[in-house]
Amino acid sequence: MSRNAPRPAGLSLMRRLAIVATSAFATLSLALVVVAIWAIWSYRGPGPATTDGQPAVVMLRKGAGLNEIAASLERAKVVRSSAIFIAAAQVTGAARSLKAGEYEFASRAPMSRVLGDIRAGKIVRHQVTIPEGITVEMALEILNKEDGLTGVAPTPPEGSILPETYDYQRGEDRAAVLQRMMDARDKLLATLWAKRKPGLPISTPEEAVILASIVEKETGVASERPQVASVFVNRLMRGMRLESDPTIIYGITKGRPLGRRIFLSELKAPTPYNTYAIQGLPPTPIANPGRASIAAVLDPPVTNYIFFVADGSGGHAFAETYAEHQRNVEKWRAWRARTGK
Repeated sequence: MSRNAPRPAGLSLMRRLAIVATSAFATLSLALVVVAIWAIWSYRGPGPATTDGQPAVVMLRKGAGLNEIAASLERAKVVRSSAIFIAAAQVTGAARSLKAGEYEFASRAPMSRVLGDIRAGKIVRHQVTIPEGITVEMALEILNKEDGLTGVAPTPPEGSILPETYDYQRGEDRAAVLQRMMDARDKLLATLWAKRKPGLPISTPEEAVILASIVEKETGVASERPQVASVFVNRLMRGMRLESDPTIIYGITKGRPLGRRIFLSELKAPTPYNTYAIQGLPPTPIANPGRASIAAVLDPPVTNYIFFVADGSGGHAFAETYAEHQRNVEKWRAWRARTGK
């Protein structure tokens, strides 16, 4: 056969098809590699930058599905691609354990961290602080000022909440937060009541809270609370009146600052809260006492103190006898005259 004879047309076509197929496969493989690299980079690399560089805040509603969560994150520019987020959630097994709530993501946070935070439920925790010694009315005013809370909380009995700092989620009901405060007080009171010192002149947990509220209002010095508690316990044991100024103020203002000194007529006024005029404890607490004050009245130190008066330093001078108390009072009056306070 001649070397110049034409080759069969079918062989040339097959080769062309093979070349095309090989080229197409190579192109597809390269595209898949590029897509895979891009997906991995999108998942593990830096996320998109927020507009102002500040953290992005995203609310994920309760009951939201994976598609809705992914769309919310993409809208907030927390992730570049909702599709990749969905795929990552499914591949990692996080899709069914994403948690609702308010989240805060730093600018350029990696998608891997975003997904991990939502899976772990690392929601934004807001806090509200109830100071020791305020009334329930004042505590409700603090709750009502928290814009992140919703609903209306009922007014609980005086002394029924535990002053502390509490976490809450944005959108949580005020009544639910208030209930946690009340539950915390009940739990603490039950624990301390079970360990109370025997022979105390109080017969119920509620009486302990009443006395603790008086201790709370009498001193702002934490180290003095046990001594103040011992004074009132000793007075009750001896049948003496408590003679506590804060009880008079509560009977006048329901715990609001009086803004002046107590009048002599108010010392003698027979209100249910005036412990200069009544025997024993007032009918209710006069504030919400903290942990230390409740603990102090249920386990007071053994002392013979039955009097105390301010000493000008922010604290008090304690006395076992009336004569000693009078000397302390004279020192207090001299300090006031000297300082003009």
